[in-house]
Amino acid sequence: MGQFIDLTAKDGFTFPAYVAEPAGTPRGAVVVVPEIFGVNSHIRSVADGYAADGYLAVAPSTFDRVKPGVELGYSDDDMKTGFGYKTAVEALPAPGVLQDLEAAIAYASKAGKVGIVGYCWGGLLVWRAAALLPGLAAAAPYYGGGMTTPEESARQPKVPVLAQFGNRDHWIPLDTIEAFKKAHPEVEVHVYEADHGFNCDQRGSYNAEAAKPARERVLAFFAKHVG
Repeated sequence: MGQFIDLTAKDGFTFPAYVAEPAGTPRGAVVVVPEIFGVNSHIRSVADGYAADGYLAVAPSTFDRVKPGVELGYSDDDMKTGFGYKTAVEALPAPGVLQDLEAAIAYASKAGKVGIVGYCWGGLLVWRAAALLPGLAAAAPYYGGGMTTPEESARQPKVPVLAQFGNRDHWIPLDTIEAFKKAHPEVEVHVYEADHGFNCDQRGSYNAEAAKPARERVLAFFAKHVG
């Protein structure tokens, strides 16, 4: 349904992004920020899904500054590899990969207002983007790894945020989610009977009973704030 294009960040760095176009006039745009596995078949299918719902969908590569062309699966080895790349990206001098997200947002804005959604590490990047980047109308992080830590929770989002978590996620303890909710009463938070990665139908932790209402909530959220 979509295709890869090249985008260029403010510092001149060029990187690929998967773009899926809606059938008719876009109702707005959604930037889809991947997990630690790259813009793989699952993330492309997520982008295709948002395009089917009427949005211009843009899924930027978040690893290219340290390793071009990453597309991983979900094995233990893939997990270790992806975590290593994520660690390397997080170690880049600021603003690091956020400038690539900013370029994706700018490209997406040709379709109108822009929402941003992300999963796992992508959820953390979405939370940072909501606080730091211009051009967004709404942000929807899924199980953002690290976003409930005191350091990340201290950020103040500039746009409406819908955050979703699983209560069996050992990467994001429930007590930190509760603390995040108290720190951010302005953020709409939903917690499901689910594990980390519950949205990904290629992972063993996939949970349709959580993924379906979570996606419906994001679509309603974007309909309200994006178009």
